[in-house]
Amino acid sequence: MAERIVRIANAGGYWGDDPYALRRQVQGPLALDYISIDYLAEVTMSILQKQKLKDAKAGYARDFITQIEPLLKELLRKRIKVVTNAGGVNPRACAEALAEVARTQGLKLRIAVVEGDDLVPRMDELRNLGVDFCNLETGESFELYADRLLSANAYFGAGAVAAALKGDPDIVLCGRVTDTGITLGPLIHAFGWAVDDWDRLASGIVAGHLIECGAQATGGNFTDWPKVPSFADMGYPILECAADGSFVLTKHPGSGGLVTCQTAREQLLYEMGDPCGYLTPDVIADFSTIRLEQEGPDRVRVSGVRGRPPTDLLKVSLALADGYKASGAIILSGPDARAKASAFARIFWERCSNELRKAGLAPLEHTCTEGIGDDVTHRGLTPEHVPVEILLRLSARSAQKPALEVFRKLLPALILSGPPGVAVTGGAPSIAEVVSYWPALIPRDTALPRVQLLEERGAGELKTLLATGPIQWASPVGLAGSAPPPADPWSPVPAASPMIRVPLLRIAHARSGDKGDIANIGLIGRSAECYAWMREHVPAVQVKLWFQTLCQGSVERYLVPNLWALNFLLEESLGGGGTRSLFLDAQGKTLSQALLRCKVEIPTGLLTSIQPGDGPCPGELIEEGGAP
Repeated sequence: MAERIVRIANAGGYWGDDPYALRRQVQGPLALDYISIDYLAEVTMSILQKQKLKDAKAGYARDFITQIEPLLKELLRKRIKVVTNAGGVNPRACAEALAEVARTQGLKLRIAVVEGDDLVPRMDELRNLGVDFCNLETGESFELYADRLLSANAYFGAGAVAAALKGDPDIVLCGRVTDTGITLGPLIHAFGWAVDDWDRLASGIVAGHLIECGAQATGGNFTDWPKVPSFADMGYPILECAADGSFVLTKHPGSGGLVTCQTAREQLLYEMGDPCGYLTPDVIADFSTIRLEQEGPDRVRVSGVRGRPPTDLLKVSLALADGYKASGAIILSGPDARAKASAFARIFWERCSNELRKAGLAPLEHTCTEGIGDDVTHRGLTPEHVPVEILLRLSARSAQKPALEVFRKLLPALILSGPPGVAVTGGAPSIAEVVSYWPALIPRDTALPRVQLLEERGAGELKTLLATGPIQWASPVGLAGSAPPPADPWSPVPAASPMIRVPLLRIAHARSGDKGDIANIGLIGRSAECYAWMREHVPAVQVKLWFQTLCQGSVERYLVPNLWALNFLLEESLGGGGTRSLFLDAQGKTLSQALLRCKVEIPTGLLTSIQPGDGPCPGELIEEGGAP
């Protein structure tokens, strides 16, 4: 008897992703069992909460409804189940909108709704029980900020999704379920994995992490992007999963994109903290145990994942009102574009300070000056670069909106009252509300999911078939501490003469992401020997030195030998992170490319260890003006 394979596809990695990815997944040649779609991020939850406060029927990802409407009949015919967190802070309203679509098309639709993650109505109760909601990253007390709360959502895991699937729904709508949970849940349901089958559960977490960001697993944002055959018809990831926990990462045949061990390694390191201790509500996954194998064209087999019990805590994402910010820009042409930009910035901030003082307003709390086109995202790694034109971006943040009114009205005045060579880019910038991300931990037994099973009969009747009480956490718990350091069998190539000075791109590829104000950069060797050399010659202190103009905190390094990778965490590197940041790249997405530009001296023999096809493309040569 052939081994049973469950196919789970992804059709979106964030709210605003490719609106046609779902169509391509549904209509592709491979038969699918499930499609997962991830819409939520920390900031997204607060946006949805504000929408719900204005309209009780809002608070979910409306894009999901428009994307699924023309495909609903086909999804039902093909019996493809959709699992998504599009419910946001109002899953029931999202279900009702879905039911209306089914009603209009005369379709019978069964919808499972996972609720209970919204803690705003329970904040007083939980605080009276002793839950302090102190900031997980800074240790700050929540008491001083409680009156600024906009949203608070517990991260449920895959168990809630698996429970919802027991009612055989066509669509599972969740609120704040983990990004990996909407993939692991279907696997638990399909294979009947036990709540303490740690290795299989951890494998499902790795599978979910690989596909949660959509096309980032199939060539999107890939360092060696010229190797990707086509971006025009991008193939989104598909998992072919077996009952033992192993799986294959692939995509629809004939679609654009690329699936290799290199693209998989990059996504595995994305937004990673301690690779030996990837925490989720269901299991702690050890990414240092992952084994990758190129099984064929656009097919990567993943196996060997180990896991251990989760902790007795749940992460909570809170959003706080945190004042206002504004950003505006003007274009300055050469000659002397950098000198002009510096003069314009000096003139503007002096005028702004004077006018705020005359108006009796406090100084701006935070300001930022960036010269786009002058290496601003990489913070001065190429100081000898001579820009021919600069987009001067000026930004400010303040608790007082009137202060930013002064800022926004003064910016257009620079056009006629400064150095020459200014191109007009628009009028006064708009002012935006700032929503701050506040992570916290709570005892998991204080937040329990509930499931409603609804059915639209196709004739205007949305009937409740089942409404569970709080679903208790069933799995045993353990400690959050890291696993023992992974075995590292790789020996460095002996030094050889002559030595050669090259950018890290010659021997590595990379991917970066953010966690609040912490940037992570996964640096991945192009061979085991390249990894071993980097392990010895790219310490945390060197990365701190390279990023000294950006990283205000410490740098921590983790080894991931099985993926030929080093994972760096750069603390206090994103200007506060998320919506608080005034940086152009507030999420650190460009920092991997910055690291790859940095120059190192390597033995020439190291280059011969890289297999044909695994080296950088000829078009990826780094300019000689890279970091020393």
